[in-house]
Amino acid sequence: MMAWSSCSAVERDPSRVSGAWVFRGTRVPVAALFENLEDGASIQDFVQWFPGVSLEQVRAVLEHAARSSAVVV
Repeated sequence: MMAWSSCSAVERDPSRVSGAWVFRGTRVPVAALFENLEDGASIQDFVQWFPGVSLEQVRAVLEHAARSSAVVV
């Protein structure tokens, strides 16, 4: 599981959206980004479909995910 607590673009509140990590200031789950990208959506599509989410937030989430998944050998 990804450690989202160090990503400033997201937040989690146990009383909102079943405690899922969401884009800060929205109710849009971070998982929705990855699901949409897996289904072939572009980043621009996602930002357009979820107006409360900024391009900067999406970039921060993707960069955080990339850093978190990097394997140091």
